[in-house]
Amino acid sequence: MLQQTRVAAVIPFYHRFLQRFPDIAALAAASEPHLLACWSGLGYYSRARNLQKSAQRMNGVFPHDYESIRALAGVGDYTAAAVGSIAFGLPYAVLDGNVMRVLSRLSNDSGDIGSPATRRRLQELADRLLDRGQPGKFNQAVMELGATLCVPVQPQCLLCPVAQFCKAREQGTQNQLPVKLKKIASVKLERILLLIRKNGAILLWRRPADSRKLAGFWELPEPHLLASAVVGEEIGDFRHSITNHNYVFRVRSAEVQDHPEGFDWLQADELEKRPLSTTVRKALAFCNGDESVQGP
Repeated sequence: MLQQTRVAAVIPFYHRFLQRFPDIAALAAASEPHLLACWSGLGYYSRARNLQKSAQRMNGVFPHDYESIRALAGVGDYTAAAVGSIAFGLPYAVLDGNVMRVLSRLSNDSGDIGSPATRRRLQELADRLLDRGQPGKFNQAVMELGATLCVPVQPQCLLCPVAQFCKAREQGTQNQLPVKLKKIASVKLERILLLIRKNGAILLWRRPADSRKLAGFWELPEPHLLASAVVGEEIGDFRHSITNHNYVFRVRSAEVQDHPEGFDWLQADELEKRPLSTTVRKALAFCNGDESVQGP
């Protein structure tokens, strides 16, 4: 859940998720619509599917060796090293953004951390420094150091417990490191969502099972999906960001006489049982007067 998502946003989802899926068997046996409905609002839904694939592969027991952890769906080198070292004491060094920042400053490495060569070099350094007697504590300490003291701007060098070993501080380059050359420009887009109500129900459409993204999720229609819709006034707008795409969604009322296949009228009590995209949840919360959904 913490992949690409802030801790504060994850915590309530985490607690609800564990209530509904208290063990590996419950997660493995869940229907996909139920699983996605419970994940709805967190985004990056391949994570939920991968989590269930992993649960189904485990046969009720989480693997205890690095290779088996790494082989689970959606698990990469970082996750396998973090879980393996912290949970089972396996001697594998983690390399995330915080760790790369610490190591690039510690070694005064001016390489682009977006390049595979620099990442390999920093991984080799992390492997050499790893305390193999306490790999979990060591990994957590380095990650915490990057999160609290060796921060991106104005690192707290005077408080740092390893300042005497830091080559960047010695050379006065700590504020220039790490180097990240590639930066993808953000794209600003506007889209219109139609809010169509009838007898207390809302008209939504379901993405097909073979959809490239958000397969099986329910969405509010856009004008091009309902050519016969009579579009009314704008109810309001909200912002939503996905990677480098910054959207402004404008919600407008509309009316229809009929609708094509794939659409359905859903009552309020049905919405929580269906997997809804984050934009649907934001739009409905906005229309119900909850302005807290309008953050970036």
